[in-house]
Parts: sequence; C-alpha cells; structure tokens
Amino acid sequence: MRAITFVLFAFLACTAAAEDTSETAADPVFPTEVVEDLNDFVWLKRPVVVFADSPNDPNFARQMELLRARRDDLAERDVVVLTDTDPSAKGPLRQKLRPRGFALVLLGKDGGVKLRKPKPWAVRELTRVIDKIPLRQQEIQDQLGQ
Repeated sequence: MRAITFVLFAFLACTAAAEDTSETAADPVFPTEVVEDLNDFVWLKRPVVVFADSPNDPNFARQMELLRARRDDLAERDVVVLTDTDPSAKGPLRQKLRPRGFALVLLGKDGGVKLRKPKPWAVRELTRVIDKIPLRQQEIQDQLGQ
C-alpha cells in the first residue's frame, strides 16, 4: 500500500512540475518582460497596449480577460499585448502614448497608432480593425499565395 501511495505522490509531483514549466515558457502574445522601447516591435509585431491606473481597475481586468480568451486570433495577426498599470512610474509606454486612466491602444507594425479606445473592446472588433490595415491585407494575400 505504501508503494502505491508513493507512486501516486511521485506522479502528482511530476505532473505539477510539468505544468509549472509550461506556464513559465515565453508567451509571444503576452510577454512578461518589461518593454522599454516600442521600436523593438517595428515591422515585427502589432503592439496592443492596455493602460490603467491600477491592476485592480475593472476595465483593465475585463480587457485582459477578453484578450486572453481569443489569444490565437491575436497570435495569427502578430499581436503582442503590453500593459502598464502604474502611472506613477511614468514608464516609456506611458510617456509615448499619454493615456488618461484606462486606455486600449493598437499600434501597427509601422509603429503608428491605429486605434485608441477608452473602454474595453472585444477582440472580434480589434481584429476587424487589424484586418483592414493594408499591410495586414498584404500578409493575408501572401499566405494565400496570391
């Protein structure tokens, strides 16, 4: 009986360890490192920057929930989600984009601001805006081989 208990605990420990490493793996859509310069994404990614005055802001929580629920749609469009919930730190994202309270800002691969929203926005609507950008339309045509 002790051998079975030991094997069961060993299996559960291995499973938990495997889950932990998958969570710490780098996520290209939701990176954990601090971004100092948006120019690092020019021609590579489409940053979506979510600002709030606190991580406890209900609009921030809702927006992050919406974005995480449709992660694959964002990845397909080369989106990277960046956040700033500390206005007192006056970080580089906040200095460049100058949000007031909650804000959702979409930047194109060219580095230009494509969209600003003062309330949470559905990923479906966000991807529609992205898909209308000429560079994205060219990417779609290239994928289709046209």
